[in-house]
Amino acid sequence: MLNDSPARDFFGRVFKPIGEALSKVGVHPNTVTIVGTLGTILAAFLLVGRGHLFAGCLVITFFVFLDLLDGAMARATGKVSKFGAVLDATGDRLSDAAIFASIAYWYGMQKDDAWLLTAALLCLVLGQVTSYVKARAEGVGLSCNVGIAERAERLIIALVGLGLQGVGVPYVLDAALWLLTAISAYTVWQRMRTVYLQSSAELAEKRPA
Repeated sequence: MLNDSPARDFFGRVFKPIGEALSKVGVHPNTVTIVGTLGTILAAFLLVGRGHLFAGCLVITFFVFLDLLDGAMARATGKVSKFGAVLDATGDRLSDAAIFASIAYWYGMQKDDAWLLTAALLCLVLGQVTSYVKARAEGVGLSCNVGIAERAERLIIALVGLGLQGVGVPYVLDAALWLLTAISAYTVWQRMRTVYLQSSAELAEKRPA
């Protein structure tokens, strides 16, 4: 599922009725998660990696929207589970990695552009770190709901860049990657700073007067 963000909330409301309808015909939420993840990975490597950027954008967008359904279905059927949450988060990480790895492959193998290959890899790494910092912070009991580049925003920027580049708009994907690199790095800093401040406040409270 897309992380908490205005974009995620909006699309979640739009697709909630579809998720509830699928749940009524017996489709399990975890099945939707797996299909969405595998579909994104295959579209990324078979289409984007081969230079079919617009087609790849369309197919990946479909599977990203499909990923919005699992939460609505789980709530509608009462099948919310810790396993489902972990499966969903794992699928998100794999999908994101596939998208940016395929872009990096296209720039490296098809375009022979080392700088933009580097930008795509930076987006991949920083996106994973952004999510990891939040998960690790919550694992030690701290809140980390900050950052200008949640997963939803990162995907929107990447997919818009892919789609426009695919229909012939020059340099738009290049700009999207460098923009994502910058805002993802800033988001990592925001989250680390938030965790540091909370941790420091807890230590200060424990010090003897």
